[in-house]
Amino acid sequence: MSLFNVFEISGTALSAQSVRLNTIASNLANAGVVGSSPDEVYRARYPVFSTALDAAQGNEGTPGVRVDGIVESTEEPHKEYAPGHPMADEEGFIYRSSINAAEEMANMISASRSYQSSVEAMNTTKQLIMRTLSLGS
Repeated sequence: MSLFNVFEISGTALSAQSVRLNTIASNLANAGVVGSSPDEVYRARYPVFSTALDAAQGNEGTPGVRVDGIVESTEEPHKEYAPGHPMADEEGFIYRSSINAAEEMANMISASRSYQSSVEAMNTTKQLIMRTLSLGS
């Protein structure tokens, strides 16, 4: 494996963590959403990652991290009795998204640190390449 593959692998990791950060931001922005039925309420979204090892073994493609898709949470929304609320259903209930802001913030910190780790891997590789090139002079 070439040192230049580290840039490709780290690049896929950066892209994957960027998707993760965007979904977390969307989840936090919609944490207080209210709906008149469970189907109308925003449900948290989470990216699904996989490794692209086939490419590392000589097959086509780039080795690294792949975003396979984004899945919605299956957790049920919180049902709250609020007959005076404008979005209350005929029984007086509203439904709130079941997003835990503290959990999302912890996920954001984790994604941010993973992003930073990938940047550090790229910087270290760059330094190694530069030192290797300076050996010949």
